[in-house]
Amino acid sequence: MTFRRTILVLATLLVARLAAPASAETAPPAAPAASAAAASAQTATATFAGGCFWCMEPPFEKLDGVISVTSGYTGGTKKDPTYEEVSAGGTGHAESVEIAYDPSKISYQKLLDVYWHNIDPTTPNAQFCDHGNQYRSAIFYRDDEQKKLAEKSKQEIEASGKLGKPIVTQIVAATQFYPAEEYHQDYYKKNPIRYHYYRYNCGRDQRLEQLWGPAK
Repeated sequence: MTFRRTILVLATLLVARLAAPASAETAPPAAPAASAAAASAQTATATFAGGCFWCMEPPFEKLDGVISVTSGYTGGTKKDPTYEEVSAGGTGHAESVEIAYDPSKISYQKLLDVYWHNIDPTTPNAQFCDHGNQYRSAIFYRDDEQKKLAEKSKQEIEASGKLGKPIVTQIVAATQFYPAEEYHQDYYKKNPIRYHYYRYNCGRDQRLEQLWGPAK
């Protein structure tokens, strides 16, 4: 059992509570069709894998212009995978985040910059204490412009020599994204003590500071 799966065992009661259906009285009202269409016209999508998706949500959710961040699985072949299947390996999927954002407020280049500074791009098939292909780092581009910008940002970091090692982060075409189970969404908000315990013991922030310097 991995360290993070041990943490998840402690969240069993939370899972049961979240699985309970919401009452009609507390359900949010449906958005008008016109408003939904307008929002869609101003929304773009970025998809990144950087190890534990719990840890990849916070840096993006705090950005002005980001509409939502969803944890999930992508890059593999298994249809509708579960957390247990992905974390065990063999599905080809990576834990990832899908970011909906307003390109008039925040650029894809900015999202790339935040992404790089929240991963270790020098370790293949691993991120910090999590090891396996399911924890690889990857940029899943959705069009030629995203591909071009991702490759340029990677080349600039490599040319700087800052990391001292080759960048092994994949830049590949996006495939079907499968949202993770509800208890994974915003885990750092729902379970802050368990989240920070996991993050600290995984050595994520310590390694990020070694690579990129103090967090801004």
